[in-house]
Amino acid sequence: MDSPVPPRPAQPRLRRRDRHGRGMRGPIAPPQVPLSVTRADAFVDLVYDSRDRLERRWPQLSQVDFLILDVPGSGPDDGPDAAADAETVPLGRMLPAAGGHRDRIVIYRRPVEIRTKSRDERAFLVHEVVVEQVAELLGLAPESVDPRYGQE
Repeated sequence: MDSPVPPRPAQPRLRRRDRHGRGMRGPIAPPQVPLSVTRADAFVDLVYDSRDRLERRWPQLSQVDFLILDVPGSGPDDGPDAAADAETVPLGRMLPAAGGHRDRIVIYRRPVEIRTKSRDERAFLVHEVVVEQVAELLGLAPESVDPRYGQE
C-alpha cells in the first residue's frame, strides 16, 4: 500500500515584514548620519581636525606625520626612551625625524578616551595634546602655537 504524498503548494508563501498591521519598518538612522563610524574613526577625525586647524597657522606641519595608536608601546613609538616615564601613561609623543622617517606626532587613543566622558571633552583634550606635541616639535610654548591653549 502506498502512503499518500501531501500535495505541494503551487508557489512558496511570501513572507512579509509588515506583521500585525504596523507598517514597514523605518530606517535605522537618518540618511545624513553615518552608521559605521567607530570610536576609533571618530578619534582619528578629531586628531586630523586639530592638525588641520594648526596647519593653517603653521604650514610646516604638512611635513609632519600624525599617527594614532591605541596604547603606548604598541607601534613605532617603542624606542629606547619609550619607557623613560613609567609612572604616568602618556597621551601623546613627538618622535623626531630619524631612519628615513619624517617628524612624527603620536596620539594615544585609549588613554585620552579614558580621561574624557563626552565627545566635546575628548575633542578639547585631543587638541590640547596635539598642541603640546607640536609645541615640543617647534621648540615653542603651547600658548604661542595656539593662543587658545588652556582655554575652554
